[in-house]
Amino acid sequence: MIVRSLNEIENTERHVRAASGTWESKRLVLAREKAGFSLHETVLYAGTETSMWYAHHVEAVLCVEGEAELTDHETGETHWIKPGTMYLLDGHERHTLRPKTDFRCVCVFNPPVTGWEDHDENGSYPPPEPDA
Repeated sequence: MIVRSLNEIENTERHVRAASGTWESKRLVLAREKAGFSLHETVLYAGTETSMWYAHHVEAVLCVEGEAELTDHETGETHWIKPGTMYLLDGHERHTLRPKTDFRCVCVFNPPVTGWEDHDENGSYPPPEPDA
């Protein structure tokens, strides 16, 4: 059994800040725990824009605080995401999130991330490591 709090992750290797300065993520469960998924609390900052494309991962996102506009690049559709709203990127959709307020969400990735990932020039995370 693993019990871990967000407070104990603060400013450790599990607390990742994007090079872009648009988000930070506290990674509660990682590939090394061998649970088959990773679990993160992520905050995207108000007034920013983050374009993402998880070419190698499926991600589920549950908004727990704040509001943001989500644009699906594949369809051009936009969605208003607010607390209690979930979105699932099950088709590796390219998308952009534009938080109106600081946007706090809980994210689940499959396959799990290792913990150090940041978006590359395509907005993607690298493929999972074979032994992760």
